[in-house]
Amino acid sequence: MKLFFERHRFDVVINLAAQVGVRYSLTNPRAYTSSNVDGFLNILEGCKSQSVKHLIYASSSSVYGLNSAMPFEESDRTDAPASLYAATKKSNELMAHTYAHLYGVPSTGLRFFTVYGPLGRPDMAYFLFAKNICSGKPINIFNHGNMARDFTYIDDIVESIFRLIPKPPAANRQNRLLTDFIPKTASSAPHSIFNIGNGKPVNLLDFINILEDKIGIKTELNMIPMQPGDVEKTWANTSKLHSYIQFKPVVNIHEGISRFVDWYRDYYGIVQKQKIVNAQKG
Repeated sequence: MKLFFERHRFDVVINLAAQVGVRYSLTNPRAYTSSNVDGFLNILEGCKSQSVKHLIYASSSSVYGLNSAMPFEESDRTDAPASLYAATKKSNELMAHTYAHLYGVPSTGLRFFTVYGPLGRPDMAYFLFAKNICSGKPINIFNHGNMARDFTYIDDIVESIFRLIPKPPAANRQNRLLTDFIPKTASSAPHSIFNIGNGKPVNLLDFINILEDKIGIKTELNMIPMQPGDVEKTWANTSKLHSYIQFKPVVNIHEGISRFVDWYRDYYGIVQKQKIVNAQKG
């Protein structure tokens, strides 16, 4: 990474790379500290060396951890993570603030809420659900379905990032109280945090019903207990984002899943397979 920054010049750096997922962090924790802590430090050092004008980096809604007040706001406390993954993303926010404070690297952290859509991660729940539904296999439902997520379509994520690129946070030279994520702390660092979510939580069972409807297949549900490190509900307050870039996510869950299913069928060529599964079930 040091050589990469030495060979190229950047005005803006967008860092979306990380070791992701809550469940894998239970079995391979060092992959998270290696990628999300050491790896992010390499990014910060590169930005410092070039006096980059704006660093945008991926945080996560998981930093809200065991918070119970809804919807989640950027000013909420985030010191009770429920997983190591969440803890490493929280560390990214603290590290970015430190480099903004010490070296004047303008940084924007984005707390993404359950991103989904075409070309998504195959390890995510909605992707696994689609795979099993299309294959006629049962799917596991954690916490017996008593879960909700603020699903955010990928196009809305991209649009938000695009609009944030030319708007780096400015240093607060009046040394006013920053309440983004350090309540009651006087900080003049050019560092901001934004929620990027749809603002409309969807119950897990409702999500599955929509997915089944779009695919055209009903499947068996295995109701199982909550997995360690998981949380029951996420819900984003996006008023700060909307105020800053005059945009908030607009793709609703029905449209988003429909687009995903269309892509999934085309990408994996499952049209004929689906017909066979339907014939077997009929």
